[in-house]
Amino acid sequence: MAEKIILDVDTGSDDAVAIMTAVLSPDIDLTAVCTVAGNKSIENTTENTLRVLDAMHSNIPVYRGCVSPVIKGLVNNRLPPSHRKEIMIDGKIIQMHDDLLDLPAASRKHEETPAPVYYVETLRKAKQPITLVAVGPLTNLAVAFLIDPLIVKNIKKIVIMGGGYRVTNSSSSAEFNVFYDPEAAEIVQKSGAKILWVPLDATHAAYITKEDCKKFRSLNTFAGDFAAKLIEQRIVIHNALQPLAVPDAAAVHDALAVCAVIDESVLQDVRHVHCDIGLGDYAEGQTIIDPRYYPEERNCYFAFNADPVKFCNMLCEIFSKK
Repeated sequence: MAEKIILDVDTGSDDAVAIMTAVLSPDIDLTAVCTVAGNKSIENTTENTLRVLDAMHSNIPVYRGCVSPVIKGLVNNRLPPSHRKEIMIDGKIIQMHDDLLDLPAASRKHEETPAPVYYVETLRKAKQPITLVAVGPLTNLAVAFLIDPLIVKNIKKIVIMGGGYRVTNSSSSAEFNVFYDPEAAEIVQKSGAKILWVPLDATHAAYITKEDCKKFRSLNTFAGDFAAKLIEQRIVIHNALQPLAVPDAAAVHDALAVCAVIDESVLQDVRHVHCDIGLGDYAEGQTIIDPRYYPEERNCYFAFNADPVKFCNMLCEIFSKK
C-alpha cells in the first residue's frame, strides 16, 4: 500500500525534483504540500511549488507556511541565515535555487489554512499515522508541535533532509535547513516522533552526474526533462563552489529524502544515534552526534552514506511515468 505523506518544502530546484518524485511514485500517496520560507521567501517558495504541481497536472493542495524562523532574527547577537552564493556565467547570474520562471505562472492559489494549522487539524483527526517529509527548514512542524504536542501520536515518522556530520554548507558546522531555524529543529527533535535524518553526508554521496541527466532526458517525459535541466544547473554551481567526489555531479538533497520513504535501502550506514541541535556561537545549527560508546539516549536515525546508483535508478523509474 502506498505510503501516505505530507511534504514540507522551500521550493527551489531540488525541492522541485522531490515534488515530482512524490507525485509520480506509485508507492507514495501525497496528501498535501506545505511551504516554508528558506531557500527563498515564502511568496516565492509557494509560487514555485504551485508551478511545479501545475506542470505535473496535479491538484494536490498547497498550504502556505511560516514566513521566518521561530526565533532567529529577533535578536542581534545571532548568526544570520546564510546568503546563497552565486556565480556569473555568460553575463547571467546562476544560483543553486533560482525561481522556476521557465514554468508558467501558477493557475491556482494556495489554501487559506496556514500550514502549521493544517498539520494540527489533519494529525488530530488522522485515522492512520502519517509520514511527514520535511526538506526545508522545520519551522512549520515546530509551530504545529507548539500548538499541540499530542499530534505526535498520529505521526508514523518524520524524514528530515537536513543536518550534516562531516559535510556542511552554511557554516563550518551547519547545514542550511537547520542553520536557518535551529530552534525549530530542536523542537522537532524533542517531539517524541520517530525521526530519520537524511543529511549532507548521505545526499553528497548519492550524487547525480551529467550522464545520469542524459538518462533522464531519454525518458521523454516532462519530469525527466525538467529534472535534468534543474540538476545540470546545480552541477554548474557544484563545480564552481562545492565540488563533489566526482566531477560534473550534483547533490539532489530533497529527492533523496523522498526516495528514502519509498525504499530506505537507498540510504547506507543508517545509525541509531543521539543528536543535539546547536543553538548558538560556532555550533549554531549543528547536528551534534554523540560519538561516545555510551551515548545519551538515542533519539533519531542518521544516514551517513547513500547509494548513488540506486538513487539514479529509482528516479529513472519514477520519471518514466507519464
